[in-house]
Amino acid sequence: MMDLDGRTLLVRGTNWLGDTVMNLPAIRELRRHHPTARLVMVVRPTLRDFFRWIPEVDEVIPYQVNAGSARWKEVRRMGRELRHRRPDAFLCLQNAFEAALLARLSGARERIGFALDGRKWLLTKHFRVPLELNRYHQLYYYLYLLQQAGLSTVDYLHDPDFRPDVTIRRDPAMRILAQEWFERLHIPAEEPVIGFHTGAFYGTAKHWLPERYAELIRRLREAYHPHILLFGAPGERDAATTLLGDMRDERVHNLCGETAVDELVALMAHCHLFISNDSGPMHVAAALQVPQIAIFGSTDPVATGPFSKHAVIVKKPVECSPCFQRQCPIDLRCFKAITVDEIFRLIQDILYKEYSPDTE
Repeated sequence: MMDLDGRTLLVRGTNWLGDTVMNLPAIRELRRHHPTARLVMVVRPTLRDFFRWIPEVDEVIPYQVNAGSARWKEVRRMGRELRHRRPDAFLCLQNAFEAALLARLSGARERIGFALDGRKWLLTKHFRVPLELNRYHQLYYYLYLLQQAGLSTVDYLHDPDFRPDVTIRRDPAMRILAQEWFERLHIPAEEPVIGFHTGAFYGTAKHWLPERYAELIRRLREAYHPHILLFGAPGERDAATTLLGDMRDERVHNLCGETAVDELVALMAHCHLFISNDSGPMHVAAALQVPQIAIFGSTDPVATGPFSKHAVIVKKPVECSPCFQRQCPIDLRCFKAITVDEIFRLIQDILYKEYSPDTE
């Protein structure tokens, strides 16, 4: 196994929140096998605060991916900055050519990644993606890379005793941060809170119908009088406002674009239930072990489903799904087959199972 005792390992993380959550088992395995290594994540600035809750990481370096000619200028600048840290190894969890170029510019002796995007010549250890990985959850993709590179001795695909650790552990600081938000939103500590993420960055083929989300929220308000928190990125705020329509009351809160990622995690940790499409916040809810309903359309829950025993996945077996399209070219039949009644009944079942004093 590669010796990183007391040495620096740079890890180029993935660019999206959901993928970053799925990186966690690999990050934890790196720490377990290399307890004295200095583990440094290189990630988008928007993801930096996520690692506030991940104690296995020693340092986080924000790296903005620019467009056009400024992009390569920033790669060179970041390469110089990383070289000053004298890294011994650079692990590319991101598959872009740019990640391997950054590894080369960092001066790391060992540069590790999958042989994709024409970048083999930039890496000292490069590997093909085996077809076998298609049968596994995406988090095994990153674990497999560790094994192949000699960063771990575990055969992750075949060891029957291995259990990936995707958990985001509850931290007392999460409670303090969430309480600050709840006071601002006038949410008493004892009242029920249900979180939603009704979008997904990849495209509308991953979005359950907005009018059905709206009807579901109306029915929940009438039946349980919960506080509703809508999470999302700044670009999703207008869509969430349209979805809510005339639901203007003190119990419905559109937080799209309002929270940093560490605040998002803290607030979601204190939701009693979370409902979403296949998205980054879905994976956060799973990592926090929050009871959740994950609604799937164009994607495959075998590969990217919530990795949690508290998750209920809803997906219909229509002939064209999973298609992995950004936009549905026909009629969104995969989502039209999922009714408000079905989701509402699941919510009733989950709330009873998780919170009824009559159940164990």
